[in-house]
Amino acid sequence: MATDYRKIRIEKLEKLRDAGINGYAYSYPQTHSVEQIERDFDALSEREEVVSIAGRVMANRRQGRAGFAHVEDRTGRFQLYLREDVLGVDTYAVYRGLDIGDHVGVAGTLFITKTGERTLSVQSFELLAKSLLPLPEKWHGLRDIEARSRMRYADLVMNREVREIFLMRSNLISFIRRFLDGRGFQEVETPVLQPVYGGAFAKPFKAYYEALDNDYYLRISDELYLKRLIVGGLERVYEIGKDFRNEGMDRSHNPEFTQMEVYQAYTDYMGMLELCESMVSSAFMDVLGSHELEFEGESLNFKPPWRRIRFMEALSERLGHDALELSRDELAAVAKERGIKTDPGASAGRIIDDLFKELVEPNLVQPTFVLDYPREISPLAKVHRDDPRLVERFEPFAGRMELGNAFSEQNDPLEQRRQLERQAELRAKGDVEAHVLDNDYLRALEFGMPPTGGLGVGIDRLCMLLCGQRNIRDVILFPHLRPEGD
Repeated sequence: MATDYRKIRIEKLEKLRDAGINGYAYSYPQTHSVEQIERDFDALSEREEVVSIAGRVMANRRQGRAGFAHVEDRTGRFQLYLREDVLGVDTYAVYRGLDIGDHVGVAGTLFITKTGERTLSVQSFELLAKSLLPLPEKWHGLRDIEARSRMRYADLVMNREVREIFLMRSNLISFIRRFLDGRGFQEVETPVLQPVYGGAFAKPFKAYYEALDNDYYLRISDELYLKRLIVGGLERVYEIGKDFRNEGMDRSHNPEFTQMEVYQAYTDYMGMLELCESMVSSAFMDVLGSHELEFEGESLNFKPPWRRIRFMEALSERLGHDALELSRDELAAVAKERGIKTDPGASAGRIIDDLFKELVEPNLVQPTFVLDYPREISPLAKVHRDDPRLVERFEPFAGRMELGNAFSEQNDPLEQRRQLERQAELRAKGDVEAHVLDNDYLRALEFGMPPTGGLGVGIDRLCMLLCGQRNIRDVILFPHLRPEGD
């Protein structure tokens, strides 16, 4: 019969309570973290200064009336030495009953053991929180990736390298904020719940708003609201927040994801290209201390300048002819011939995009800007000044992943209306991800939006590269999973 560890620990807790010990303290005064003790150890031990730390018990070796334990806080792990004649019989009995995973607070002086290990000689001890479930002994890599994602709390306890990933993620986002603030951008907040969704090709999540008796949508992009702010005179704005797309999950997609979007008046997509290249390369240097990193067995170098290629030239080279010269049916036939799945209602532009994703993107390993996309799949961008079949748009790629999207933003309200009306026609023909017509956004444009460059960057995918993680789940604290038991 399997041991019911939870039941045993609850019985221990009840015995503690019978003895007048709560088992779940309200607070504990700490003078130092483990990191601070390690840093200042010589001075603290020489002065015999009493220090107090708190953390989770990760090891415990009891030897009669004395014992050694290891306690871990967010900064590190440290050894404790506990003696019955110092703590007293009753307090030492509480120590003897500790389980791995319990939280404790201890105070005492520092010394070095005969084996040369830095140690805290405990003079006072308090149980702060009893752990009722035993910690997992270890995780087994990819075999337990879903369990690790589902029980991230246990994953973080057991794997310091996982904690380092999320520290790096936090540092990345902090740097991006500092970088944009330093260039005069203003951080803003726009609605997550929207009456009309837009700014990308995607299927939204829908919610019913009872007070307004209407359907609302979780945003798929921040774009249209941020550009309303450009109209309003906030000439440099950005937002870092959650977007939601009602799509499948794979190694590089999560339906809830973090995106940074930035808009700047009086510049174009080449201004955004310079900003993107400088921001990402500087962020990696700040967090990693290098422009170079390893990802999926490849050495990537983010030092500027990055490679630049043109969308249609790269695709046409793979196809052997100019894709823009082919009809919609001819493109569908090419896709079918190459075993590339396309939606039945997809337009010519969407099929071209599908072909590019299958034939070109897998080769984009080093940081690369893909420039000048087909007009049909870019309804919010300005027509290319040198080729009316294209728009002024780029996407950055690295590690075979798209990292973002940028435009010379369409600021002609009449042309924008024509493009969105064209999208409405495509929706009527079965393209469920075609852009929705947003009359309020069009009205905003009619007040006059200056020339504007816009850029969106996926934070999660940047983190995958930064931390060398193959799966987006591993850089999101609580990724979406199927319900347990399904």
